[in-house]
Amino acid sequence: MTETIDYGSLMHRAMRGLIQEVLQDVTVTGLPGQHHFFITFDTMHPDVEIADWLSDRYPEEMTIVMQHWFDNLEVTDEGFSVTLNFGDTPEPLYVPYDSIRTFVDPSVEFGLRFETQEEDGTPPADNDTEEQTDTDNKAPSDGDVVSLDSFRK
Repeated sequence: MTETIDYGSLMHRAMRGLIQEVLQDVTVTGLPGQHHFFITFDTMHPDVEIADWLSDRYPEEMTIVMQHWFDNLEVTDEGFSVTLNFGDTPEPLYVPYDSIRTFVDPSVEFGLRFETQEEDGTPPADNDTEEQTDTDNKAPSDGDVVSLDSFRK
């Protein structure tokens, strides 16, 4: 038995469950109204499946947009697969929930950010990519109380 409750892990599991539920609803009803998602994920995660050319272009992280066109959305307990259009080229992707760094729905100013810790206990350096989202908000550490207002712009 551990000596402390790992609230950070419990919170991350709950937030990933929220993403799963939202995506599952989208498979049934589609995206309602103006909703759309920006999902940033770690392309180096061992279970991510993307085309080699995408991995070469985005060697650390990538942001995908689910808005006007996406196909074959399948949601499981471990992650989701979807086909997206990259320059008129449909590409299938598989994104495990554990690889997700941010999930943002700008239509309702909602966002989740997942912090990861390096093995030495220090947070990783921020990586600049062409498609950063929600970078103005301070991400909570495992010891912070999370307020959804901190993600609103």
